[in-house]
Amino acid sequence: MSRRHGPPARAAVTVGAAAVTGSAAAAVARAGYATLRRRPPGGAAAWTRTNHRGEAVTLLEGPAVALAAALASAFAPGLSPRGRAALVAAGAGAAAFGGYDDLAGRGGRRGFRGHLGALASGEVTTGAVKLGGIGATGVVAAALAGGRPADVIINAGLIAGGANLLNLFDLRPGRALKVALAGGAMLAGTGGPGAARAVAGPAGAALALLPEDLGERAMLGDAGANALGAMLGAAAAAGLPRPARAALLAGITGLTAASEVVSFTAVIERTPALRWLDMLGRRPAAGPARADTGDAGGVLSANGRRAPAARGVPGAGPASSASSP
Repeated sequence: MSRRHGPPARAAVTVGAAAVTGSAAAAVARAGYATLRRRPPGGAAAWTRTNHRGEAVTLLEGPAVALAAALASAFAPGLSPRGRAALVAAGAGAAAFGGYDDLAGRGGRRGFRGHLGALASGEVTTGAVKLGGIGATGVVAAALAGGRPADVIINAGLIAGGANLLNLFDLRPGRALKVALAGGAMLAGTGGPGAARAVAGPAGAALALLPEDLGERAMLGDAGANALGAMLGAAAAAGLPRPARAALLAGITGLTAASEVVSFTAVIERTPALRWLDMLGRRPAAGPARADTGDAGGVLSANGRRAPAARGVPGAGPASSASSP
C-alpha cells in the first residue's frame, strides 16, 4: 500500500470531512439563531427566562443548536446512511421532547423520583412525557443505527442517557456546552473515524453559540441540551466497540443516579480545577455560589406565566430540568 493511501492519508480525510461538517453546523447555528431571534415562534416572551442576575435570557439557542447539528449530520460526508439517520433521529426527537418541557413545563416536580412518583399517583408531568419520549427516541435511533440486539439495547441507553446527563449540566452559563465539547473531543480521539465524523455536527453547532451562552444572552434549555447529549450518545454508538459502549453506559447511569443525591454544582465549586474550567470565559459571579436543587417551582417569565426557573435563581432552581432526560 502506498504511503498516500496509508493511515496518515485516511486520518487527513477524516479530519477534512469532520471540518466540513463542523463548519456547516456552525454556520447554520449562527444563521438559525439570528433568524429565530428576529421571528421567535410564539413571540419572544414564550422563550424568555430570568437568570441568576435578574437578567432576561432566551431559550432560542437550544432550537438553533439542535437544528444545526441535525441538519449538518444529515449530510455529513463519510458517515453511513444508517449513521446519519440515527444522528438525525436522536437530535430531532430529543429536541422536540425537550422543547415541549421548556415551553409547557411548570417545574413542580424534579428528578426521576419526582416525575415517576407523580406518574404513580396519576399525575402526568411534562417531565414524565419527556422521560418516555426521549426513551422512545433512543430506541428508534438505536434501531436505525443497526447491530445485534445487545448493541441496540446499549445504544438506546447511550442516546437516552446522554440526553439526560448533558441536561443535568445546563445549570450555569456555558457549562453544558463545555461538557459537550469535551465529550465530543474524547469520542473523536478514542472512537475512530466513525465517531470523529459523527461528533462534528454537534460540536460545530455547540462551538458556534458558546459565546452567546457564556455571555448570558441565551441558554440551551432542555431542547438544546437534550439534543446535543442524545447526538453524542449516537456518535458513541457509531464509533466505540461494544465493551467501551457498555462501560460508558455504566458511567452515565452512575452519574445520573448520583445526581439524585449530589449537587454537581457543589462538587464543581469545591474542586479548584473544575471550578476554573467552569468559570473560563464567564462573567464574574454576581454573588456567593449556591448548590443547585433541581427544578423547584419555576419563576415568572416575561409574559407573566409560571415557567421553568433559570440558572441559579435564588430559591427557584435552574431553568433546565435537572431531572428530565
